[in-house]
Amino acid sequence: MKVISMIPARYKASRFPAKLMQDLAGKPVILRTYEAAVNTKLFQAVYVVTDSKEIFDLIKENGGDVIMSKKEHESGSDRIAEAVADLDVDIVVNVQGDEPFIDQESLEKVIQVFKKDSQKEIDLASLMTPITNWEEIENPNTVKVIVDNQDFALYFSRSPIPYPRDKQGGATYYKHKGIYAFRKQAIQDFTQLPMLPLEATEKIEAIRFLEYGKKIKMVETHVTGVEIDTPEDLERARKEWK
Repeated sequence: MKVISMIPARYKASRFPAKLMQDLAGKPVILRTYEAAVNTKLFQAVYVVTDSKEIFDLIKENGGDVIMSKKEHESGSDRIAEAVADLDVDIVVNVQGDEPFIDQESLEKVIQVFKKDSQKEIDLASLMTPITNWEEIENPNTVKVIVDNQDFALYFSRSPIPYPRDKQGGATYYKHKGIYAFRKQAIQDFTQLPMLPLEATEKIEAIRFLEYGKKIKMVETHVTGVEIDTPEDLERARKEWK
């Protein structure tokens, strides 16, 4: 089974433009993320996929593999689908460019989903981590996920889900970590499917799979890094790196 990692890297992020080029302990965020993915030694290849000449040149200058997007894309998954179209690969692991704290153990768990799936019933696997801080649960920048009793995703939302009507229900809240592993065919299919209203409303691309009836296997991890969505996250990441 050939497994590669693709890191979509968009320069003009809406909430924090140019965040991937911000300094994190002496190197830009995107380079830290690329090196973290390579250092897991789980992938036959790791590529950054970008629309930015600045990011392209940075990765190239540091000896990395990088692909320039030919088209404008709505999502990172669309960008990856274009990049993998002509590659010989079975599983593609999408690591977000703003996740420099990715770890080997969590990625290995996601890849194992496909190694155990002999019937090839699972299109997509992703990570979730338990959260208990109410500020984080209510923060729209934190995407939450709810799952069934076999850990298949039921829904993703920026709102608190499940809604805590009396806060006594005993549900665990899970944060969705932006790492996806796809079968190659599943990510090719993704780009052929038009965006539907739920994805367009929440601005969460994983919802597209659910709206079209596909299965997403969620894997729990307790490794928490810092995802860099805002300038405040960047400051937290700098402290954590030290």
